[in-house]
Parts: sequence; structure tokens; C-alpha cells
Amino acid sequence: MFGIGMPELIIILVIILIIFGAGKLPEIGGGIGKGIQNFKKATTGKLDDEEKKEPEKIEDSSNEEKDTKA
Repeated sequence: MFGIGMPELIIILVIILIIFGAGKLPEIGGGIGKGIQNFKKATTGKLDDEEKKEPEKIEDSSNEEKDTKA
């Protein structure tokens, strides 16, 4: 009933091109693509290899200072 046809899509793309300029369009497209990819990963429950790794433990430096003073 209410769909976006080809002429409307072209008009929208021209307006976006005028507002943001040709230099920003790849950045905007990449950001949207990464957002969609992250959304799909979150809904399917898949994690990257980096997210599966356990965080490294941070050692307390105050214990080292006490050892050197003694």
C-alpha cells in the first residue's frame, strides 16, 4: 500500500548526498553496516573470539611497593 518506489529512493539519496557530502557517505555506510552486524550478533547470541576470551587479571601494584620497602 505505502511503499517506497525507485523515484522516492533516488530523491532521498540525493538529499542525503547534499546534506552530508560525498566524503562522509562511506563512513556513514560503514557505521550503519557495523551497527546492523552487531545487532544480528546480539540477537543470535554469537560472540567474537575477542569477546570469548577472559579479561586479563590486573595485579595490585601496592603489594609490590610493600615488598620493596621491607
